[in-house]
Amino acid sequence: MLRPELHQANRRSWNVATAAHNLHKRDQAGFLRAGGSTLFPEELELLGDVCGLSVAHLLCNSGQDTLSLARLGAQATGVDISDEAVACARELSRAAGLPAVFERADVYDWLAATTVTPRRFDVAFCSYGALCWLSDLPIFARGVASILKPGGRFACVEFHPDVALLDEDGRPLGAAARDGEALAWPEGVADYVGAAGGALSPSGHAAGGEPYRNPHPAYEFVHGLAEIVQAFVDAGLVLRTLREWPYANGCRLFKDMRELPGERWRTGESLPAIPLMYGMVVQRG
Repeated sequence: MLRPELHQANRRSWNVATAAHNLHKRDQAGFLRAGGSTLFPEELELLGDVCGLSVAHLLCNSGQDTLSLARLGAQATGVDISDEAVACARELSRAAGLPAVFERADVYDWLAATTVTPRRFDVAFCSYGALCWLSDLPIFARGVASILKPGGRFACVEFHPDVALLDEDGRPLGAAARDGEALAWPEGVADYVGAAGGALSPSGHAAGGEPYRNPHPAYEFVHGLAEIVQAFVDAGLVLRTLREWPYANGCRLFKDMRELPGERWRTGESLPAIPLMYGMVVQRG
């Protein structure tokens, strides 16, 4: 069931968080102008060659990944619900000299509006904490299928749903949430970029100033891996790739984790070796 009122609550929370996140990232425009990229190898592998292709980056946040796709030659369009994120993305595009289109909208509204136009894309893409903001996966999946050209594909790299079964100390949570259930976070979207200590700031990290506080609560939606895959299959897309990885890119999900090369983290000795990320590619026939 769509929950647009919770989407708008999340928009307010993300506006605050996005401003804080970007304060930690030094000279992003210079980093991108010099050929820098915020895409990890896993995204690049699943996306394939995007040079000359039209790419819709859904839930794009401040557009760093969108502009990294533009650097690869994609005709990139980023979509995000946050006013702050889209304003930052447009300014970053201008300052970095990388052309891309950024559109502010609830992704459900954007997909519905695009479906009734001739506009279609070779690739749709989202990553890292995107699907958890979607209140109705089947509607999203059908919308994605509707904006793809024949033979077009949707690629996604995400944190594994198993991660949500444990708290930050690696202890099992008291009750596992069900598929599609809304989880309320009264503290709002966190300043996870500041907490990452540079792992999510490839252009250079700046420490925070005033203590961070988000006055707007946020709401996430729990989706199991089977639910996610089935939603896209039911939308008429063909599963081409499904991968799992025992590490997380740029994110220390639990206290007991050990760092690997390439800004990756995997569980420490006190935690089970669960998959921490998955990747998926589905294709329109």
